Amino acid sequence: MSIEINNESAIEVDESALQRLAVYTLDAMHVHQDAELAILLVDEGAMEQLHVQWMDEPGPTDVLSFPMDELRPGTEDQPSSPGLLGDVVLCPQVAESQARQAGHPLLDELQLLTAHGILHLLGFDHAEPDEEKEMFSIQRDILVGFAMQERRR
Repeated sequence: MSIEINNESAIEVDESALQRLAVYTLDAMHVHQDAELAILLVDEGAMEQLHVQWMDEPGPTDVLSFPMDELRPGTEDQPSSPGLLGDVVLCPQVAESQARQAGHPLLDELQLLTAHGILHLLGFDHAEPDEEKEMFSIQRDILVGFAMQERRR
């Protein structure tokens, strides 16, 4: 599995923790070992440009996902096809504000956004109530499972 993380923001981030979470998420979703994922961390200005260009919405956002080969989750017996999963773009400044409001560390917020972004790359959405329930349930299970794994490290 190839996971590239590039921090172009001015905020220091535990990239190894994001890498471990990405691997955990892709394994949990039975994504092929030859899949490729990029995680990019950008400042508010760069995120705002992407948000306007791709979503036609003003201001920076916390996470954007750009799927490439439209890979979907696999199963234990049948992993997904190999290919380019796509890019998850995070904005640590926006995440920092959200973390403060939620009362938890920045890393927790970035991990939530990373899992969320990867699920979007795998075709999950939350536009409809039933989609939201499914996506957020999977996201919660991934974050809880990952936290338990990290405690055992």
